[in-house]
Amino acid sequence: MNETSNAKSISAVNEMPLIQLKLIEDVFTIQQKEQMIKKLTDAMVSIGGEHLRAITWVIIENVKSGEWGIGGQPLSTEGAKALAKGRS
Repeated sequence: MNETSNAKSISAVNEMPLIQLKLIEDVFTIQQKEQMIKKLTDAMVSIGGEHLRAITWVIIENVKSGEWGIGGQPLSTEGAKALAKGRS
């Protein structure tokens, strides 16, 4: 490995984007989560360049219903679905 390729390898590790997304459980389908992963990766690539695609990590974490708060109140899965449909 020459010095230039070694520098690129080190640079790639230092540039590795990590996107963490927290969602209330059972609000989104597996297919919707797959779309989120793709579109968030695409967003990183559009900002930083195509070389980031292979090293962009997206982690989706599910939060249990009622263990997420908004405006000082716990938010359930049903409440999150209502908000997504424009109802409060």
